[in-house]
Amino acid sequence: MRLDKFMKVSRLSKRRGEAHDALTAGRITKDGKALKPGYRVQVGDVLEIHYATRYVTVEIRSVPLRVMPGVRSEELYAVLATRADDEWS
Repeated sequence: MRLDKFMKVSRLSKRRGEAHDALTAGRITKDGKALKPGYRVQVGDVLEIHYATRYVTVEIRSVPLRVMPGVRSEELYAVLATRADDEWS
């Protein structure tokens, strides 16, 4: 599944367009490298997401094969760390 779509399905982003904009701006990284919207998400990926006021590090636990209404976001990823924006340089 594309990363921009995964962000929407997992509720890490409110809208797919919002996720797409964050990705093109370089605010979502893996191993310190900015990812593109078409990146294929895999189980075990550790992503750093820069929101407006905080950084969130998540580990991908599951990638659904298709979008279904019963998909629970807490089963798709685990939050590893959360830090305020001013704590990072």
